[in-house]
Amino acid sequence: MKTAYLLAAFAPLAGALLAGLFGRTIGRAGAHTVTIAGVAIAFFASMWTLADVLQGNVFNGTVYSWATIGGVKLEVGFLIDTLTATMMCVVTFVSLMVHVYTIGYMADDPGYQRFFSYISLFTFSMMMLVMANNFMQLFFGWEAVGLVSYLLIGFWYTRPTAIHANLKAFLVNRVGDFGFVLGIGVVLAYLGSLDYAQAFAAAPALADRTIELIPGTPWSLLTLACICLFIGAMGKSAQFPLHVWLPDSMEGPTPISALIHAATMVTAGIFMVARMSPLFELSDTALGLVITIGAITALFMGFLGIVQNDIKRVIAYSTLSQLGYMTVALGASAYGVAIFHLMTHAFFKALLFLAAGSVIIGMHHDQDIRNMGGLRKYMPITWITALAGSLALIGTPFFSGFYSKDLIIEAARHANVPGAGFAWWAVLAGVFVTAFYSFRMYFLVFHGEERWGRSVHGHDDFEGGHRHGLAAGEKPHESPAVVTIPLVLLAIPSVLIGLYTVWPMIFSDFFKDVIATAERHPAMAELAHEFHGWWAMGLHSVSTPVFWLSLAGVASAYYCYMVNPRLPEALAVRFAGIYRLLDNKYYLDRINEVVFAGGARLVGRGLWKGATRR
Repeated sequence: MKTAYLLAAFAPLAGALLAGLFGRTIGRAGAHTVTIAGVAIAFFASMWTLADVLQGNVFNGTVYSWATIGGVKLEVGFLIDTLTATMMCVVTFVSLMVHVYTIGYMADDPGYQRFFSYISLFTFSMMMLVMANNFMQLFFGWEAVGLVSYLLIGFWYTRPTAIHANLKAFLVNRVGDFGFVLGIGVVLAYLGSLDYAQAFAAAPALADRTIELIPGTPWSLLTLACICLFIGAMGKSAQFPLHVWLPDSMEGPTPISALIHAATMVTAGIFMVARMSPLFELSDTALGLVITIGAITALFMGFLGIVQNDIKRVIAYSTLSQLGYMTVALGASAYGVAIFHLMTHAFFKALLFLAAGSVIIGMHHDQDIRNMGGLRKYMPITWITALAGSLALIGTPFFSGFYSKDLIIEAARHANVPGAGFAWWAVLAGVFVTAFYSFRMYFLVFHGEERWGRSVHGHDDFEGGHRHGLAAGEKPHESPAVVTIPLVLLAIPSVLIGLYTVWPMIFSDFFKDVIATAERHPAMAELAHEFHGWWAMGLHSVSTPVFWLSLAGVASAYYCYMVNPRLPEALAVRFAGIYRLLDNKYYLDRINEVVFAGGARLVGRGLWKGATRR
């Protein structure tokens, strides 16, 4: 099986190198052929690996020894178990769909070969992250996905907004990564190894160990390590207040939004905390911080989605909110539920991003949902697949998102760590908010009045060399098959995968000996007691507040944007202060620019002037 592991990890790298170094020689067709072939090989190798793991064959070993320094081994190694194999399949399948979709979306872009090289390189980086069996390789993959995301967000490097966005993403992630490095340092210094298995085995003996960062103030050693590691997850998985980079990253091409910000990079932090469950289970303080941060992100980022008019930014804030749900599950010690939602979310959120890209193609690269409307009859495949993704996102019974989202809400209800009560109310309120902003976008884009084509020549601004907007007399059009086929293939798991996998992933032994859960954390035991099958769960949901809150969100969106479209404007005027707060994203960008960036410049200027005087 080592051959399958190596193919899964390195086939995308081979495609990236061929497209990147020899792109001019092999041409456009050659570039997308070698990269798609590499990712397809990785996907089939991942499926083979998952099938083998389900037979009970796990692997934890070294592939390459790089160096030994003072008894510390720096190695490339693989840990192949059910958690790894699940992530491998999700990453490679979504990446494969994005690669195929990109043929149509980027057809006229002059950086075609470079783009394919980047997305294939990103896939390799993510595979190295999820397959790692040690902290050094984890950190390599962690930083590699950050670097490639910088290149992808700023792909259209002639646009100042794209350059600002990729620099912002890079710097904000460095803040989180600083905490991540400190956490790895604590693990190495006190647990004595960078190898997962050895570190996890040594952790229980240090459960009561304290350390004084400030003299006279003892801190639990493992709490310190877990909080530092979680700070890294806050940056990579865009948790409040380190979330500010993700909405701006929509400046990159739409396929990147689906690849990085739906299924892979932003879920790296969720995967990392689940992998580190043997450490986090030893610190209720750390879990309390995790569940509280997740709850804040789930609710308050959802509010921001309500006032967005850029179709990609609406979905971006939805991603932030759903990452908050996953983080709440982690804090409730329902790690398997978090990974389950990660998987279902990967499919329906990638579907929504790619459907948004199809709409953007049909609208000649206009992304403002206020300029759309009535696209249902012009783009039927995009419409039906976007509807499927939206229904999955809001947790419609029997759709994939329903099973994972409901289990997170129930896990928060049963959790007993600090902040669990607030988290339960936050994720419950988030159900209404999610349904409202999702169907606000859906109704404005696909139904109602046709608001496009009102100008003679379209808009004057350009994205990647494309004119924005439909000119007078032009009509939207359905995207080519190379775009719509990935939509259909993603819509299928968005609808079905939840009901087929909820029992084996959550209530069987799927994560046995992979994820640790302490007996004092009751959420998973309570969920198992209440679960009576996927069909019963779906039927029971209609009697729960979750279902009615979701239905109320859809009905409210319908009334506001289909029945009485003047009401939202009136409410914005009536509650101008709240609208201004949301429109300015809680002023966090301004605070970062003035307080943190400005403060850093002030300190630097003071040190520079002090040094020159000497």
